[in-house]
Amino acid sequence: MSAAEVSRARPAAAPGAGPAREKRTRTFEQANRRLKWAMLTPALLFVGLMIVFPLAYTIDLSLTDAFGAVNADKKHIGLRNFADALGDTRRFWPAARRTLVFTVGAVILETVLGLALAMLMRKPFRGMRWVRTVLIIPLLTTPVAIGILWLLILDPTNGIANHLLAGIGLPRQEFLGSVGQSLPTLMLIDVWQWTPMMTLLLLAGLTTLPEEPEEAARVDGANAWQRFRHVVLPMLGPALATALVLRAVDALKTFDILYATKGPGGGSDFEVETLNVYAYGLTFDYQEYGLAAAVLVLFTLFIVGVVVLLRRRGGRKTA
Repeated sequence: MSAAEVSRARPAAAPGAGPAREKRTRTFEQANRRLKWAMLTPALLFVGLMIVFPLAYTIDLSLTDAFGAVNADKKHIGLRNFADALGDTRRFWPAARRTLVFTVGAVILETVLGLALAMLMRKPFRGMRWVRTVLIIPLLTTPVAIGILWLLILDPTNGIANHLLAGIGLPRQEFLGSVGQSLPTLMLIDVWQWTPMMTLLLLAGLTTLPEEPEEAARVDGANAWQRFRHVVLPMLGPALATALVLRAVDALKTFDILYATKGPGGGSDFEVETLNVYAYGLTFDYQEYGLAAAVLVLFTLFIVGVVVLLRRRGGRKTA
């Protein structure tokens, strides 16, 4: 059959088929876009109600002289609460310093230990399932229960910790009963509780890494440390940065275990009073709602600044 005959035998396209198809496609895309927004609207409303509204209310409250009863009359006083908070060298700035020290110290230890454990658990071994089960036990326990447990363990008189120290010839310690030892002790408790989370996050990141670059480095004669430093760690950078941000934000917000172990004010000399504990005391102990709201706004800005800093540093290291 010649080309001309084939051309005559082929049915001609219906007139207007192209524009009709384009119209149907455009209609489908518009319907899909409307459906997407219809399904997103409940979630957006929930975010607005649960996050945006409380944040807006807190900012508005921080600009008032709210004090005493919750329904008492209040008036807007501008930025006076922020000036009072930033000028408070007795409680606010020491609490900010403790918050930073607690977060940096705990997160660094948790990251180092978590990465070491993740590297040890990278290859399957006998009993690995049991090890993972034991690791997540601290994560399943509420912080208040953990605080009470460690209060019993670290009791200066009857705690098992001092009995163990005495058994190996070391002097007894005050631990949470000491002004100077309370914050480092609570940092170690936080490390005990949250190192498993860092381990699991970093282990998940390690399992997704390709094996070829490390094998090539081994063939080239690189030792274990060189392979870890120059091959594994750069590839693990995104997962490590994400784990750092998640844990740092969570550590900044630590409250329950501090309050459960040291009570109001973070102790008799405010020795473990962080910004969270300070804002709680202003709200429920002194009923200074306007000042407490200002402290919380400053604390939120502080957290946002830390997150931005960590993300930028993580981005530069992984670039």
